[in-house]
Amino acid sequence: MNELDVVGVRVEMPSNQPIVLLREVSGDRYLPIWIGAVEATAIAFAQQGVVPARPLTHDLMRDMLQAVGQELTQVRITDLREGVFYAELVFASGVEVSARPSDAIALALRTGSPIFGADTVLEEAGIAIPDEQEDEVEKFREFLDQISPEDFGEVPRDEA
Repeated sequence: MNELDVVGVRVEMPSNQPIVLLREVSGDRYLPIWIGAVEATAIAFAQQGVVPARPLTHDLMRDMLQAVGQELTQVRITDLREGVFYAELVFASGVEVSARPSDAIALALRTGSPIFGADTVLEEAGIAIPDEQEDEVEKFREFLDQISPEDFGEVPRDEA
């Protein structure tokens, strides 16, 4: 397993499909994962420190874990089968729960839990970007600094 950082989310054109980009902490590979718009918004909110008036699903999950005394110790992106990524939530109690990577990443950002990617996943779907191409990554980071969660569309609300 290799530790990964979340670079950010963006909308891939022309398909209008959101993507989360992860970067290998001790390497030069990046892992792009196509995700849904709601999950993209949840990840962007967490990265930007946006606190909604009412908890979103991933905020609720974090609050429930705290309420029952469970600590999320790490997220693992474990597999890639037929174009679908798989992840696991790993708890301090030893319990592991299967999850979509987008949900796992959104929860990890809210709990401060590290994210890891399996070697096989990074070998199959990782993209090596040598240092000389780092300026392209910097352009992507600049783009991420300018995008807001609202760019992903309306966030559903559960108003009482």
